[in-house]
Amino acid sequence: MKSAILLIRPQQWVKNFFVFLPLFFDRHLLDAGYLVPAIVVFFAFSFVASSIYCFNDVWDAELDRLHPKKCKRPVASGKISPTVAYTIMGVLLVFAFVGIAVFFRADRQAMTGVAAVLASYFVLNILYCVKLKQIALIDVFIISVGFVLRVVVGGIAAGIYISHWIILMTFLLALFLAFAKRRDDVVMYEKTGLVARKNVVRYNVQFMNQVISIVATVTMVCYIMYTVSPEVVERYSSNYLYLSAIWVLLGILRYLQLTIVDMKSGSPTNVLLHDRFIHFCIVCWILTFVVIIYV
Repeated sequence: MKSAILLIRPQQWVKNFFVFLPLFFDRHLLDAGYLVPAIVVFFAFSFVASSIYCFNDVWDAELDRLHPKKCKRPVASGKISPTVAYTIMGVLLVFAFVGIAVFFRADRQAMTGVAAVLASYFVLNILYCVKLKQIALIDVFIISVGFVLRVVVGGIAAGIYISHWIILMTFLLALFLAFAKRRDDVVMYEKTGLVARKNVVRYNVQFMNQVISIVATVTMVCYIMYTVSPEVVERYSSNYLYLSAIWVLLGILRYLQLTIVDMKSGSPTNVLLHDRFIHFCIVCWILTFVVIIYV
């Protein structure tokens, strides 16, 4: 059971909280009529994501055995056989799609939209595991698209319009985190010669540092433009949204510090779960937004 839990990686489900972003920005986060469908989709998306982890661990088992950390994964270490991993994968997919069909049975349009996004995410990531993650740049862009799909499915489930600002900021933030994570593989490759991913030879630390800096800058500029854009100011009836940019800037700079100085960007999930400075920035950003758009 412990190995099965490690296989599906429930700690990675924190990424799927992006499905709640449309509710938060549309001021419906505490409205049960919007929140319950989003919660259902959150778990459905989590099951689909975990099914992909099962497939990935089987597909990459031989390469994982050469990695100092990934060698401890259940399939690579031999604690779970490929057959069992594929079985768990199938069960998770059934739970996800049956759950969506049952919950949204009265709303065919929402059911079709949610199922289409989940299926697209699954197919895209299977292709990523099999081939696309070997192509430099394409690999990180696919990761970013995955986060955009999380936001989109949350909006479809709750019946909320998704603005271009949310799409842009989600994509850019995910791109920033993906490049920071990939940098960790590059550093390990240049120090030890270990090829954690085949496309790592198409990157180097200098290139990664420049790309991360560029994406971080564009993300920050995009966020500030969002907070001062006329339609957003009018929608929230506030000229003070730009104050929340302070916490976004602090959070980005902290993550850059962890990436370049401390070299701890190998797992964005672990960083977001354990770094107190990041926690402080997120909490302050949420409180600032809550005060401005809710209170």
